[in-house]
Amino acid sequence: MLNDRGHDPTADGFRRRLGLLDLTMIGFGSIFGSGWLFAAAHVGDIAGPASLLSWVIGGVAILLIGLVYCELGAALPLAGSVVRYPERSHGPAAGFLMGVITTIAFSSLISIEIVAARQYAGAWIPGLTRDAAGDPTLFGWTVQALVLGALYLVNRRGIATFAFINNIVTLFKFCVPALVIILLLAHLTQANFTVHGFMPHGADGVQVAVSTGGIIFAYLGLTPILSVAGEVRQPQRTIPIALLLSISLSTVVYVLLQAAFIGSLPARFLDHGWTEVAARLPLPFHDIALALGLGTLAFLVVVDAVLSPTGTGNIYLSALPRVIYAWAQAGTLPTSFREVKPGTGVPQRGLDLAFGLSLFWTLPFPSWEALITVVSSSLMLSYALAPTSAAALRRTEPDLPRPFRLRGFAVLAPCAFAIATLIVLWTGWTTLAWLLSVLVLLQLGLMLWRGRRKDWRHTGWMFAYFAGLALVSWSGPFDGHHILDGAMDDLAGIALALIIYVWAARSGKTA
Repeated sequence: MLNDRGHDPTADGFRRRLGLLDLTMIGFGSIFGSGWLFAAAHVGDIAGPASLLSWVIGGVAILLIGLVYCELGAALPLAGSVVRYPERSHGPAAGFLMGVITTIAFSSLISIEIVAARQYAGAWIPGLTRDAAGDPTLFGWTVQALVLGALYLVNRRGIATFAFINNIVTLFKFCVPALVIILLLAHLTQANFTVHGFMPHGADGVQVAVSTGGIIFAYLGLTPILSVAGEVRQPQRTIPIALLLSISLSTVVYVLLQAAFIGSLPARFLDHGWTEVAARLPLPFHDIALALGLGTLAFLVVVDAVLSPTGTGNIYLSALPRVIYAWAQAGTLPTSFREVKPGTGVPQRGLDLAFGLSLFWTLPFPSWEALITVVSSSLMLSYALAPTSAAALRRTEPDLPRPFRLRGFAVLAPCAFAIATLIVLWTGWTTLAWLLSVLVLLQLGLMLWRGRRKDWRHTGWMFAYFAGLALVSWSGPFDGHHILDGAMDDLAGIALALIIYVWAARSGKTA
């Protein structure tokens, strides 16, 4: 039970040890994982020089959602709070759904980061990678499993040990991209931005690059900040500042990295246009550095390429047990997952489950590219529920103390929800078909099992939202049937989002 100031008396095992530097490092460190290493080449393939616009669109989208999270995070600084927001606003069934989405996304993301580290380590250690697609050998998979085991041991020691290691790793992770930007921009060729047209694949390329090219995946580092909110000193002040700092700094760095990639690309890689540039540059910044004769930079990129994704995987392995803890608090997981280990403040059963799931995800999806659309869709769906939770809480709990109260909420919150909806749709029907089906079946099964009419009243909008997403995606141009093409697809997505937003805001449960 939460009191009127958002305190959770059941979270007695957690210790508030994290300050602004720790939290900002968690945010920036979770954003800068494998995304910066691979995404520049992938979005270059999809959108060409116009990929710069894609990074800006992605940054604005995440900033809008981040502003909503600022209000929620300052008002309800709870462990695993990304699950607690929908539970607080729309009841346990909504919390269950968020738990499913976030657990799938976080556990698979941990795997992606470890896989990315192994792929880059293959430049040094023969025998880790089996083929050009980046699939692991048995030896490579064993190394991945051992790295995951080492991260598990770090997180068993508690949040203070985790934060100390993470701060050191993240400082290094920032220095290498900064050096890449400086040195590659010194070799900039302006003609690269226009040689085959600034927008060679049209506006659709810009849109697709945002969701499936790795841009949204690269930006999605906000929720780890919120997952450890129960362990933050002065959370009402620290959480909003850390969120905004992480997003703003990351947007600037990502745009500059993309400009450096496009501008420094040797002309021979563009002889046949922007198609399959990524295939010719399996380790993009490393390969460009070697082509330009920057051997030391190439070496540092490989070092960072191993350390950076591993550090991000460590952040999510710390965040996921707290999400599972919050999921159990909602009453839809066994009570043993609510237990926090004395002395360390670690949800031990949640950490065990997080480790097991992360290891599992390395089995059927052995490459970075294979997992990216699943993770991006799952994470963006979880982000999309933040504006609806905030809107419902504004109606049902107007007196809840909000140290950060978002100005222009009536406009910004539905805009954030609409943008998140569009990015989910841009992922494509192939991914959404099974993802939405699984979520609907799980939610339906829970609600039939609980047999409570109020669950239907508070979460009926979710079924309509998922069904609407499926219909628009099936009809659209992204792996769909092209019934809705161009602007019609986007307009349909925006209309769906605005209808669902109003419905969700009016469906909140009373405190």
